[in-house]
Amino acid sequence: MRHTHPAPVGPRRSIELDTREAIRLLGSVSVGRVVFTRHALPTVRPVNHVLDDGDIIIRTHDGAALTSRTREAGSSGVVVAYEADTIDPATHLGWSVVATGYAHLVTDPRELARVHLLLHPWVQQTMDYAVRIRPDLVSGIRLTYADVNRTDAG
Repeated sequence: MRHTHPAPVGPRRSIELDTREAIRLLGSVSVGRVVFTRHALPTVRPVNHVLDDGDIIIRTHDGAALTSRTREAGSSGVVVAYEADTIDPATHLGWSVVATGYAHLVTDPRELARVHLLLHPWVQQTMDYAVRIRPDLVSGIRLTYADVNRTDAG
C-alpha cells in the first residue's frame, strides 16, 4: 500500500539559524537522533533528550553501542552528532538543527541521579546510564515559503 501526500505548493527557502535560536529549538522537542561510529561506520539511533545548561543529555543502557563507545573513549569522549527537527510532512515547512561535539558517559552518582529525575526513558527498558553531549558546533535551518509576502510561513 502506498501512502501519498499532496505535493506542497510553491518553492521553499532555507534560512540559516543562529546558534542561540538553534539551541532554543533543540530544547523545544524531546526526540532526536544521535549519530556516532560503530565498527568504523556511521550509526544513527533515535533517542529522547533533555537540554541541561546547553548540553544534550540522553539516557542509555549497559548493552547499548553508544554506552560502549563512550566508555572506551574514556575522558577524551567520543565525537557525535545530534540532530532534531520539526518538519511538517504536508507543507515541508519547519526546522532542523545539528549539534556536533564530544559525548561523555555521566559517571558522577549525584549527577546521574539528577539526570534520572530530568529525563525519563521512552522505551520499556532499564536505562541506568546517561550520556552528556557538549555541543562544539551547532547549526540549523528553517524551511519557509520562498515568497516572503505569505503570512502562513510558520
